[in-house]
Amino acid sequence: MNRPKYPSLYQINTRVWLNELSQNLGRPATFDDISDIELDRLAKMGFDWIWLLSVWTTGDLGRKVSLENPTWQHEFKETLPNLSADDIGGSGFAIADYHVHPGLGGDVALKRLRTRLIKRGLKLMLDFVPNHMGPDHRWVSEHPTYFRSGTEDDLEREPQNYVRMHQKQGEKIFAYGRDPYFSGWPDTVQLDYSNPETAEAMKQELLRISNQCDGVRCDMAMLILPDIFERTWGRQAQPFWPHVIDEVRKQFPDFCFMAEVYWDMEWTLQQQGFDYAYDKRLYDRLRDGHTRLVREHFFADLSYQDKLVRFLENHDESRAADAFGLSMCQCAALITFLSPGLRFFHQGQFEGRMKRISPHLIRAPHEPLNTDLQDFYHELLDIIKQPLFRDGQWRMLECVPAWDENGSWDSFVAFAWESSGRRAIVTVNYAPHSSQCFVRLPFSDLSNQPVEFRDLLSVALFFRNGNELLSRGIYLDIPPWGYHVFEISASAPPLY
Repeated sequence: MNRPKYPSLYQINTRVWLNELSQNLGRPATFDDISDIELDRLAKMGFDWIWLLSVWTTGDLGRKVSLENPTWQHEFKETLPNLSADDIGGSGFAIADYHVHPGLGGDVALKRLRTRLIKRGLKLMLDFVPNHMGPDHRWVSEHPTYFRSGTEDDLEREPQNYVRMHQKQGEKIFAYGRDPYFSGWPDTVQLDYSNPETAEAMKQELLRISNQCDGVRCDMAMLILPDIFERTWGRQAQPFWPHVIDEVRKQFPDFCFMAEVYWDMEWTLQQQGFDYAYDKRLYDRLRDGHTRLVREHFFADLSYQDKLVRFLENHDESRAADAFGLSMCQCAALITFLSPGLRFFHQGQFEGRMKRISPHLIRAPHEPLNTDLQDFYHELLDIIKQPLFRDGQWRMLECVPAWDENGSWDSFVAFAWESSGRRAIVTVNYAPHSSQCFVRLPFSDLSNQPVEFRDLLSVALFFRNGNELLSRGIYLDIPPWGYHVFEISASAPPLY
């Protein structure tokens, strides 16, 4: 099977998905209950990857924290006003065992589902959480040295980062898993990568996981880099990712590693061996409406951009329809998903869902369908499926003022795509006001002939003189939050 240059991924909240299926079936649903019709639908939408979030076993101790944490409870009730204890499954990132949760059907049901995905050309991505485990994990009692221990002074000084746990061998103080800029996650225990045995045990876990899927999304992948780990915990650790990624690829050469990464460390993780790294910076600039910064973001080398993960929402972010609003959301989607890199979509995004669902919850709220946004995404997905945008050559286009003292040109973002004789330009007025500019075109062979511009997202069709286009560019006058995706071809003008 050919691998597209720019694949698409769809993230599914597994427990919510199967919970909804259970309601329809009137009994608990497992992976075996997912219909072939549903898998056919996902394949038809043009995805290459299905990321099943939160398939691993979680435990009672982790869930107890979720049930009792007042801050989290407030968040859960904002999502589900009729919240009940049954809606809280515990965080899917407080992993008690890297085996598929029995309630989902276990490892054997996942294997059968993966076989059905493969038949449809779909690859499976699963979670790998390198930084911590749930408090229920057997290593906490069997191999306590795998984890970052603490002292009475640590617990007294930083109760938000340490916990006393009761074990058969007696009481022991452990650190919560955490990001150095925030308090610890109280339903987790921090792995200690200064202990070589910890790194080896996690390598073996990842090697086993690699036999169950085609790729992993590595949660907060930068936290176990030696410099970050030492800054957080004051202990030296050896590099983990390059060695482990190499070991996995010896067995599975095409295995994919995707890094959740922040703090402008995307390039660092790419150099560690990751195929893709989250592009949170583009998301932030789009959300904040900083058009010039968005445009400048695409000045980066294409070899770097090709390995970025472009997204508008995921389980950690606010829903795009809520964070952006309908008009801005559509413009942001065109910029995000018609640029190079892996296109990452999230369950509920196409329907215009407004409420983010915490990874602790296993039920989603009922929300009305936004048909306008759904129709827009259906059209966009049809465009993204085309070889021109999956395997074509991308380049940034220059936008210049339409006339002196008209600064609205600075509101434009424009790209070109070219492949096998087909050409297209993407033009977006990323602003709440009408804007005008000329967009320089790089197609020198358009001279001495009429040129057709056909919008792939509307019925718009017009013709321009090739010599004028090459001289000045194409003139655009676009309304607030307006856009075009023009396919360009040399053509005889219409007869009237």
